[in-house]
Parts: sequence; C-alpha cells; structure tokens
Amino acid sequence: MNFKDTITYLMEGNRLSTASAYDLMQRIGTGVFTDSQNAALIISLSSRDITLDELMGFRQALLELSLPTRLEQYDTIDLCGTGGDGKNTFNISTLSAFVVAGAGYGVAKHGNYGVSSVSGSSNVLEKVGYKFSNDASKLQRELETVGVCFLHAPLFHPALKNVASVRKELGVKTVFNTLGPLVNPAKNQKQFVGVFNLKLARLYHYLLQQDGKQYAVVHSVDGYDEISLTCPVQYYASVGENLFTPHDLGFETLTQESLFGGDTVEEATHIFVEILQGKGTQAQNNALVVNAGCAIHCFEQHLPILDSIAKAQESLQSGKAYQTFQKLVAMQ
Repeated sequence: MNFKDTITYLMEGNRLSTASAYDLMQRIGTGVFTDSQNAALIISLSSRDITLDELMGFRQALLELSLPTRLEQYDTIDLCGTGGDGKNTFNISTLSAFVVAGAGYGVAKHGNYGVSSVSGSSNVLEKVGYKFSNDASKLQRELETVGVCFLHAPLFHPALKNVASVRKELGVKTVFNTLGPLVNPAKNQKQFVGVFNLKLARLYHYLLQQDGKQYAVVHSVDGYDEISLTCPVQYYASVGENLFTPHDLGFETLTQESLFGGDTVEEATHIFVEILQGKGTQAQNNALVVNAGCAIHCFEQHLPILDSIAKAQESLQSGKAYQTFQKLVAMQ
C-alpha cells in the first residue's frame, strides 16, 4: 500500500498483519516517507495498543535493517525499560548494568537518548565520557575487559535516523518505545525488561518465551516500567509468573518522590555517579539493587531470587559496580 492507503487503513482502526507490519517498518526504515508522513504514521500506530502480529513484524524489520555486532558469542543480558511511563526516575537500568557487570555477569545494553523523559541512558553515558561506537572490536574489548558495553541505538539502527527528529519533536512515548528493548542487535541470551503497561508485559512475555531466552518482564502496577518498590510488581519470567510486593523481595515500600531523577541531564548524571560511589539514599540503593538482582536472576534461575538480589547488593556496597564504571570510562 502507498502512504495514503496505509494511513487511511490505520485511521479506520484496522490492525496490521505480521507481513504488513514488516513491510511498513521496512519502508519507514529505508526512508520512503517524508517527515510529516512518518509523524502521521507514528501517531496513528501509537494512539492505540500494539498487537502481537504488529510487534513481531516491526521487530523483524528493524532487526534485519540493523548493523551486526559479533556479540552473539558472549553470554550477556540486556537491561532496559520501554520508557514512556512518565515517572522521571533516576537511570535505574543503566546503573543496574554496572551492578550486574560488577557481580561478574556480561552486559550488552541497548539504549538511546531520552525522548519522553529528561534523561535516557545515552544522555548520562555521554555525559560521563563514554564514546558511542558501532565498532564491534571496541565493544568486544569492553565486554571482555570489564564485562559491559553499550550499544547506542541510532548507530546500529540506521532506520531510526529516519524518525529521530520526528520522535524528538513529538516528545511522547511512541511505538518505538515499545520496540526498543526487543531489537538489541547484540541478540542477548538473557533479558530483563520493564514495560509501561500490563498488556504489553504479556506480549513481551509471550514473544521472549518463543525466543527461548532466560528473561524477566516487569511492570509495577502503579505504572513504572521497572521494579519501583512503590507498589506490587507483576513479574513474568521464563520460569513462571508472580505478583511480588516490596516485602516479598525484602524491602520496605518506597515513595514515588524518592525515585526522582532530576530536572536536567546534569542533575541526572550527578545522581547517577553519586549512587555508584556509594552516596545514594537508601531508597535509591534499594530500587537499584532489586532491579539489578532480578536481572542477575535471569542467569541464576535455579537459585532463590533473594540470593540474586544479595549478589547485586554486594556488587554495589563493595564498590565493584563503581570500579567497573571507572574502568569502562578509562577505556574510552
């Protein structure tokens, strides 16, 4: 279908088949449409819930259009959220990457600049001196030396460049938030991901199950795309599903205010470094280690989840997470 037929079809409330979704994302990704046409398509697709067929088709197209990484040989995890929850928390998943690597597990994290939030993972990493690259040898060297590397999405997904300016101008969560955690070109064997609503959590659960990965998908019932400890969290994993309260995971309930991530990239970066240095508040530390611990549990699913959280606690408190951070930055 041409643009006019496609947008009319979507505006009439129709859903795309897997093949149609694949074809549409291929055309978006290869620059067939203008910025205004991309904006219309993105708004139309983002104004309602995505279907499983659409998710599968969009994902397949973006992965095929992505650059290779040669990281598939490593046993790594990706930790990220969809974003778009509107909560403006500190950078929990990016911090978790260092905690998990500090505990001895491989991390190849996929991320981007913040679009619907003040500061995405790429904003903070760039601020602390990390040099983004799609040079596979650089990423392999980082992974082998310190156990963690970061894949800045636009460098691996040329397709995203065609919509980057539109997404920035829109400034709200879109279908690309939904897709981000599913298209890491490192093709990790493990995945820990937070999503912004329960319906999407179930779709991720099904899709990652089909991939045969060891994974966990989380959604806090008050809307966070991570384990916020502000309320119970719905937890879907390759070993089953559960509804955990903060107490079940060994923590007190937190306030939303205690997770605030700052009003600027500079503030977000200051909070980020302070937490790694061991200067975080109890609330910040607890939110960090519970997420990092559940990520570690994707490697250690034969053990109780509280044991994995304890490993994360040790990585942060011993300074191993901060040492990992320092070594990675020093390599740039």
